[in-house]
Amino acid sequence: MSACGKSRAEQMKMAENVKIQCTPEVLVATAGKIPVTITVTYPDGYFHPKATMIVTPVLVYEGGQQVGQSYVYQGEKIKENNKVVPKNGGSVTERMVFDYEPGMEKSHLELRSVAMYNGSRIEIPTVKVADGCNTTYMLVKTSGLYGYKPDGYQAVIAQSTEGQILYDKNSANVKSSELRSESIKALQEALKKYQEDERTTIKGTQIVAYASPEGGKVLNDKLSDDRASSAQKAWSSISKSVAADSPEIRSIGQDWEGFRQAVAESNIQDKDLILRVLSMYSDPAVRESEIRNMSQIFTELQKDVFPELRRARFIANAEYQNYTDEEITALLASNESALDEPALLHAAAIVQDLNQKVAIYDKAVERFGSDVARFNKGVALMQKGDDAAAADAFAKVKTVDADLYNANGVIALHKGDLAAAANAFRAAGADHAFAKANMGAVDILNGNYAKAAEELADAPGCCNNTTLAYILTGQLDKAEAAIHCQDYPVQYLHAIIAARKGDAAGVKTYLEKASGSPKFADRAAKDIEFAAYR
Repeated sequence: MSACGKSRAEQMKMAENVKIQCTPEVLVATAGKIPVTITVTYPDGYFHPKATMIVTPVLVYEGGQQVGQSYVYQGEKIKENNKVVPKNGGSVTERMVFDYEPGMEKSHLELRSVAMYNGSRIEIPTVKVADGCNTTYMLVKTSGLYGYKPDGYQAVIAQSTEGQILYDKNSANVKSSELRSESIKALQEALKKYQEDERTTIKGTQIVAYASPEGGKVLNDKLSDDRASSAQKAWSSISKSVAADSPEIRSIGQDWEGFRQAVAESNIQDKDLILRVLSMYSDPAVRESEIRNMSQIFTELQKDVFPELRRARFIANAEYQNYTDEEITALLASNESALDEPALLHAAAIVQDLNQKVAIYDKAVERFGSDVARFNKGVALMQKGDDAAAADAFAKVKTVDADLYNANGVIALHKGDLAAAANAFRAAGADHAFAKANMGAVDILNGNYAKAAEELADAPGCCNNTTLAYILTGQLDKAEAAIHCQDYPVQYLHAIIAARKGDAAGVKTYLEKASGSPKFADRAAKDIEFAAYR
């Protein structure tokens, strides 16, 4: 402003010497706010010592305007408590924040000023200082990542049964009484059931022979080998018509692991001392020598432990073919009671209708008190878009774990309660992949872009937020490399990457793909990201 006694035309002419710098030059929305810094530099002789100027920033956008706080400046001879601009010139810097409103993508920031001098009010021409507002961060996806707990259903169940025979000390002869033992009878009964069940297939058998850890390694290795041979001969009479009658033969030698386990499970008074010896020494000879030195204990071992280690084990491995998905679906309709908890949970996983899923999970809760069903019901309700019902379902889950924290965090995210969402995702822990990715979305919304880029670097699922985080941190090559989705939002982000790289052809290609969605076609027409390509 010139000396206020001059004509308005002269005033406006001198105003051309005023320098205005707006940072950023293109407004940027961050965390629902639009922060702006404006620096005005007045030339020498512009500001009259007895003049006052009121400057009001106004953000004008489609649908309205938002008037910011007014700033008052005064000349050197004004006796008020405002910022003083010397007659010989100077600079003033103001920082202001506007609340984002829809429509501000297409906007401009202007300064409206009025000067007061000697009782007169002089309107200063409006100055536009910024054009457009970047709202790219709002492309963040807030649907959140969450998922069902595993139903625990096994299509093929591995089964194993075994029996054993015991040998006399230093002997490899199979006693006929051992072939009639309860252990062998139970093995034969299990083998019979395996063969009679059309869903079960015997996949292989093993014979494993041992020697108790007494008498020296060389002797016991040979004894173990001899026992393996005699057990193999006995197998034909034990297994009878078992299809898999060519067992794998293994000779272990001294059974130190079996000895350790037997001692640990025994009532021997000084068993801790024995276990300490086993942990201190790895050499078999030293172990045996140290244990023999405990004469009273060694006598007890010879009576209660060593006889059980002079053995050969017969092991049969089988596979049970569980119900197929088709069978489960049929049983669900005709004989639901035949389904155990994992099968019923799997039935819910098979069906696509969300209402039917919820109904099946309710049955699993009713029949088994299934906590997995309680949780998965909440997930199904979230997928239906009924967050209130989902929250109620989650409140009934008895096992509070990372999955539950994460799911409740997603509900808070949907509500826009970023603080509650962040607390829940933190409680889930940094090792929970979904919670970590969801925290990245919260950080984008809060303007913590660098932190979001770290959290989303290896995020599962859609690449939208990972790509966006890299764009917001200026890592355009990483952003482009992160893209593996082909949906409209990601194509739009790809167009933004191309625009920031100056790739006009890429902008055209990816915007055409994204514009298959009317939402993104409309956004592109207003988006400041593409101002140079219209």
